Amino acid sequence: MYAVLETGSKQYRVTAGDTLEIERLTVEAGQPVTFDRVLLVNNDGKVIIGSPTVASATVLADVVEHIRGEKKIAFKMKRRKGYHKTIGHRQELTVVKIKEIRTEPSPLVASSPASDQPSPITDPQSPVAAPESPIMDHRAAPIGTQSSIPDPRPAITT
Repeated sequence: MYAVLETGSKQYRVTAGDTLEIERLTVEAGQPVTFDRVLLVNNDGKVIIGSPTVASATVLADVVEHIRGEKKIAFKMKRRKGYHKTIGHRQELTVVKIKEIRTEPSPLVASSPASDQPSPITDPQSPVAAPESPIMDHRAAPIGTQSSIPDPRPAITT
């Protein structure tokens, strides 16, 4: 069983027992964390894809430690000007260990007594069916009636 979760604007494919380095979380080391943004769950070939997330799926993990990533070097230079600039960056990371992936089965169709009866709007046999009215342009109003939208064309007088 595996799941695809989103955290820190990145997506990770995880299974139970995996260790991940993700963007820094505000949870102390040793504490549990729950990821609710689960995008996909594969349970022995049965794939559930969320739109955008799977409603009843969560991923439980433990925070192992907080670390800093490797140093990235940005070197700026302008030739023939004597300009050299080195900038370093280390990303703050959290190491988490995935404990389990939880999915609760949700009923596909919820049956209620009101839903067994056809809707009067969708039922063509119903006398309360919505009338089909043509869409009218405000310029096509009968002569002598006042339209609420003024006519932008200049009035023609003869």
